[in-house]
Amino acid sequence: MMISRRYLRDSGRVLAFVFIASIIWLLFDMAALRISISDVNSQLLKERVKKEKETIKKLGTRDKQLMKGGLEHPVQRVDLAVTHASKEPLNKLPQVYRHGGKRRDQMLGDSKQQADLVRKPEPTESSKIDKIAVLYTVASKQSYCDGNGFCQNAVNVEANETNSESMKSKPRHGSIKVESDSNKAKVPPKGVQEGTPLPAPLPNSNKTSDKGGNMAQKAGDSVDLKMNDKLETKTDIKESQRKTEEAHPVKTSEDAKKDLKGNEVNTKREEKQVKANQNAASEHVKPPIKPKLGAGEDSKNSSAFSQKSGVHKVLSLDVTLAPRDVNALGQFGQAVILPSDKDEEVKKRWNEGQFNVYLSDQIALDRAIPDTRPPMCAENLVHDDLPSTSVIFCFVDEVWSTLLRSVHSVLNRSPPHLLKEIILVDDCSSRDYLKEQLDEYMSQLPKVRIVRLKERQGLIRARLAGAAVAKGDILTFLDSHVECNVGWLEPMLERIYMDRKKVPCPVIEVISDKDMSYVQIDNFQRGVFKWPLVFGWNTLTDDYIKKNNMSTSDPIRCPVMAGGLFSIDRKYFYELGAYDQGLDVWGGENMEISFKIWMCGGEIEIIPCSRVGHIFRGKNPYKFPRDRQKTVERNVARVAEVWLDEYKDIFYGHGYHHLLDKSVIDIGNLTEQIELRKRLKCKSFKWYLENVYPELEAPLVKAEGLVFNHGLRKCLTLQKDSLFFETCDISKQNQHFNYTWMGHIRQHNLCILPHVKEISLSLQLCDNTNSELRWFHKDSKSAEGGHLIAEFVSHDTCLEAGPQGDTVHLNTCESSNTFQKWQFTHSYA
Repeated sequence: MMISRRYLRDSGRVLAFVFIASIIWLLFDMAALRISISDVNSQLLKERVKKEKETIKKLGTRDKQLMKGGLEHPVQRVDLAVTHASKEPLNKLPQVYRHGGKRRDQMLGDSKQQADLVRKPEPTESSKIDKIAVLYTVASKQSYCDGNGFCQNAVNVEANETNSESMKSKPRHGSIKVESDSNKAKVPPKGVQEGTPLPAPLPNSNKTSDKGGNMAQKAGDSVDLKMNDKLETKTDIKESQRKTEEAHPVKTSEDAKKDLKGNEVNTKREEKQVKANQNAASEHVKPPIKPKLGAGEDSKNSSAFSQKSGVHKVLSLDVTLAPRDVNALGQFGQAVILPSDKDEEVKKRWNEGQFNVYLSDQIALDRAIPDTRPPMCAENLVHDDLPSTSVIFCFVDEVWSTLLRSVHSVLNRSPPHLLKEIILVDDCSSRDYLKEQLDEYMSQLPKVRIVRLKERQGLIRARLAGAAVAKGDILTFLDSHVECNVGWLEPMLERIYMDRKKVPCPVIEVISDKDMSYVQIDNFQRGVFKWPLVFGWNTLTDDYIKKNNMSTSDPIRCPVMAGGLFSIDRKYFYELGAYDQGLDVWGGENMEISFKIWMCGGEIEIIPCSRVGHIFRGKNPYKFPRDRQKTVERNVARVAEVWLDEYKDIFYGHGYHHLLDKSVIDIGNLTEQIELRKRLKCKSFKWYLENVYPELEAPLVKAEGLVFNHGLRKCLTLQKDSLFFETCDISKQNQHFNYTWMGHIRQHNLCILPHVKEISLSLQLCDNTNSELRWFHKDSKSAEGGHLIAEFVSHDTCLEAGPQGDTVHLNTCESSNTFQKWQFTHSYA
């Protein structure tokens, strides 16, 4: 004890302290080192996991990368089954693609034996459909190409195969074996060389047609599709087929309808409902998977179509009667530059459609266009039991080639079991080729019928006439100068399936009116409007995209639709009152239905995975029954009066004051529309601005607050029906005025009225229709204030303060006179 005390004295005590401190420091250092090593190990582990995920992803997408092969169009993709399993040349075209004239039942097989070998159907006598019929097939991941770049998606169906000999020679899993009865080379249709598309007759061109024959029989013998793979769950597939058949029974009918005025309209219908979609058998049967929900997905409105259903990947169909000519004009959406010696012909025919009609007539009616969808769209899942749709085209004096190209794009790229019908509504066209010649051509196509209006009704009422005869669960309205892209239909129907009050619109891409090129637009575009109700496009901000964690394939909330292209549940369309039948011809209908949908419980979305090209024309090629400008103004005024509430003053204040004068224009009776809005319990336009389109600037007045005179340095005051000046005091309500969109200087319900003869002022009850009450505030946002010009008196008569501050009167405008310079506390426009 004594020894330890001796060592802890003086310097020994210091040494002990240093020793203990060193031990503690060493312990802390070891702990820190251990933590550092742990962090390094953790980081290495994270990097390893990340690399493993990337490796898995690369392996998973290897097939997809091979399929793309750097090519722009989906029909050019490589078949992996051929790549991996076949010793034949990579781009050899299977014969099933070369014989597009076959009946669809040959591809889908007999419904009783769909789970077994697909057998050849017995020939029937239906034959007009087979004349120029589009071959419908169920697309899969695989596609087949020949050595010239002609490609086609083929049926990918798994079926039982018990023949051991077949098992020995069966191709790669998922592919199909195609044989003909005679094993002889097939003969193309009369007048068509193998490897070239069947041309459609242009107006006044020579046509060869076999009205009584079956083109499919002329094209060659029927095709046997022998399926070589086993089904994992045969019972589930049969049950799925049974349900689908019940949901989509085969119907064929021909009936006459009537237009809105009770007149009979001609209807031509060739309707053959395709048997159940076999894509559920194209992969191993899996339990139902919930599809990926897009950003902002809201399931508050239950779908009328919601059922327990399986899902499948979106079908990227693009089928043609014959392989495409890759060197054809405009193929794959490429621009075409015509030689200079064709300039006169182009100019001569331009007015037929307000675009390059001459060039359009040179381009194939079923040309390929680039797949412009975001990459993940092809992997999206949709339900197997989506509702069917009626596609409605309304036209008047449309160009032949663009009308037919629109129809073919729908037939070629739409799943046949979802396409109930195509309805062409002819709004009393005057061109000869749109009469008997169009009837003859369309009679050869499946599911197409024509409704002819006896009198010119205009686009709005023509659409109502088409909707009145539609049979599909969903109405899809399209313009008659479009080209639908691959996979365009299912994503829109899926949104309605999930919520019947959703109204999806495709991304509208551009077909050049000059060179007919297909132009992809930027992502994240939505439809909006500016005052006075002028439609336009707007790009979502980066902040909005980040806030909502949006990807390029997510649906986009759209304040206003463009109006020409959208889908809507048929029953919901009529629940909303359809279109306002008081609207004439064209103009404003997109605003009317957009406000109606949003304010009455629905939603409008743009679907990036649905793409449709559209020819944007500089002006309407057709004539309006009355003056075009007055027609559009009248329509928009109806929309403003019914839906904008107090914000309608902003519309009128943007140069439409004259529409308030009933002697100038009669917008018609609004009682029915106002009662409809009450019955639907629709929300206010203020709600719309706050919840749907908060980015829009919509101040109820142009300026407000104190009215400061720069000469007197005092503010205008209203007291006991007289005007004078006082020291500015923001707390005094009698110094507060509004400068309204109607041009009124207003306090409560009193407005300042200039008198012409007396050069004096008085106060009068405000009246929006009284043009004498309107003032124009020039240079309103200037720091020096601006003139208040009495518009009704003269454009050079201004409001002026008396130098003593006890009067206010009118005088000739002088730019340097500070007693004529007025400034509001807050100026908005």
